Amino acid sequence: MTVLDADGHVTESYEQLARYLDEPYRRRPLTFPFYAWDGWDRRLLGTLGDVAGDAETWLRVMDKHGIEQVVLYPTLGLFMSFLKDPIWAVALCRAYNTLMAEEFIKKSPRIKAVALLPVQDPDAAAKEVRRAVRELGHSGVMLAADGSHVLGDARFHGVYEEAQKLDAMVGVHASGSHLGGAGVDVFPRFIQAHTCSHPFGQMRQITSIVFEGVPERFPDLRIAFLEAGAGWAPYWMERMDDEYAKRAVEAPALKKKPSDYVRAGKIYFSCEADEWLLPQALKLVGENQIVYASDFPHWDNSFPGNIDEIKERGDLTDAQKRKVLADNGRRLYKL
Repeated sequence: MTVLDADGHVTESYEQLARYLDEPYRRRPLTFPFYAWDGWDRRLLGTLGDVAGDAETWLRVMDKHGIEQVVLYPTLGLFMSFLKDPIWAVALCRAYNTLMAEEFIKKSPRIKAVALLPVQDPDAAAKEVRRAVRELGHSGVMLAADGSHVLGDARFHGVYEEAQKLDAMVGVHASGSHLGGAGVDVFPRFIQAHTCSHPFGQMRQITSIVFEGVPERFPDLRIAFLEAGAGWAPYWMERMDDEYAKRAVEAPALKKKPSDYVRAGKIYFSCEADEWLLPQALKLVGENQIVYASDFPHWDNSFPGNIDEIKERGDLTDAQKRKVLADNGRRLYKL
């Protein structure tokens, strides 16, 4: 079966980013990290992950494990939303997006990428959608799930309008951090924070996006919720429907149930190969809306074994496996 990786990662370095910063930011020293960190030392217990900082590394990995195409997301950039300075955030996003175009997208048609957007400045983010997709060749854009923002806010309508106009997807991706207002900053151990961080961040953002009527206002916009699995989605659809049945007056933008928007074919979720509830997610969300993600080279992925794990599952049909491993990803990114 063909494999398309809908969520791989580049391990971009500060030195790479510095090469593509606009003036006068290019002259900033690299003494301090560009991004705000969250206090957890990921070097402990082997949780730093591997390195995939160039196109050649990714092509070798793809050849070795039979991946036809990959769509890359950042690593350092996952923490972009914690940056306080909006001007610096815009400059860093522009540098990252140019870096990905020059050192990855142009290197091979098998390598695609999504552009990183500064949630600190939604107007600048909308402009960067145009530049990244039209000029740099990105296959979509990314908005951070973590941070003090909620993505249903009207401030982000310009981003969604531009993405829909350009037929580009929007990927909602978390950082696996204890920061960001998701209620996981109270934990004393990283294992607890990391258990909750990805799904809590995604639950918060899909709640905001759906109840504020983003799928109603932008019916052709494709949105993907990534790296939290898919098993939570049916439960959350049911929970949103239950709240809507009781308090629909507080969601005036909606013209149908929240779950109807999720099932409409424009909202996607990445899955984990060993999820108990993957068959239920395919049934209740839609078997055209679940995509495969390697998460390579991050420490918490199960790549490359997760490819065979999906292929060998006895509770999925071959047609479903083909959709998850490649077809749905092609539809999401318009590849």
